[in-house]
Amino acid sequence: MSRKYLILGVLAIGLGILGFMSAYTVHQTKQAIVLQFGNPVSSVDEPGLHFKAPYQDVQYYEKRVLNLDPPVEQIILSDQKRLLVDTFARYKIINSLQFFQSARTEDGVKRLLGPIINASLRGVLGNVTLASVLSADRITILQSIRDSVNAQIIRFGIELVDVRIRRADLPDETSQAVFKRMQSEREREAAEFRAQGFELSQRIKATADREATVIVAEATRESEILRGQGEAKRTNILNDAFGQDASFFDCYRSMQAYEKALTKESTFLVLSPDSEFFRYFQQVDKKPQE
Repeated sequence: MSRKYLILGVLAIGLGILGFMSAYTVHQTKQAIVLQFGNPVSSVDEPGLHFKAPYQDVQYYEKRVLNLDPPVEQIILSDQKRLLVDTFARYKIINSLQFFQSARTEDGVKRLLGPIINASLRGVLGNVTLASVLSADRITILQSIRDSVNAQIIRFGIELVDVRIRRADLPDETSQAVFKRMQSEREREAAEFRAQGFELSQRIKATADREATVIVAEATRESEILRGQGEAKRTNILNDAFGQDASFFDCYRSMQAYEKALTKESTFLVLSPDSEFFRYFQQVDKKPQE
């Protein structure tokens, strides 16, 4: 009886080991192929618990999108500009069986996909100009590269989801030449703007000087006219005053002359006593005698 239980126990353990070796699970982010003596037998895309023969192996691959970073390539554009293009790509495995037969591993994908991307990059960019690469046309260019690559890699069981240009730089010697040309162009534009500004400033100054000369001349003419009118009016007033009382006017003018001539600083005059200048002094001296 005990021997029977022992045999049953051994059989149960054996069946358990066989079941353990036959069962495998596929995660929802993975896909798998079943290998028998290194050769693919079937592919499994559905997640969950699956079974195989105990002597068979399982190879897992990613279902998610994978990244690829090809090396930097120097490309000659259609306008003969040299450009250093740094790209990155994203791909996914759509047929695990074809992928195993062609690339087997992700490192194998890099060896297969990298040269194809660079060849398509050269083929597409070789027909466009630098201005197109730097403009909104880049989206169309990248779509053309992606379509060209997908047409070649479909047999590998992979699909290129996206390809992008990370950087597009001119070589150092070309960059220096472009920089010097841009610098010379900016210096020429600056000199031209400076000359135009100087010409404009001279024109403004000349206009201002001319207007100032005209304004001063007109003001001088107006002032001379007003001064002449004032002098004429003054002369007329004096003439009228002189005509009303000539003796008073003559005396008034003589008093003004005495005020200006006989000052505190100098009251010495060398004149004849009967000079016309002192005629009013003589009249004052004669009044008491009368």
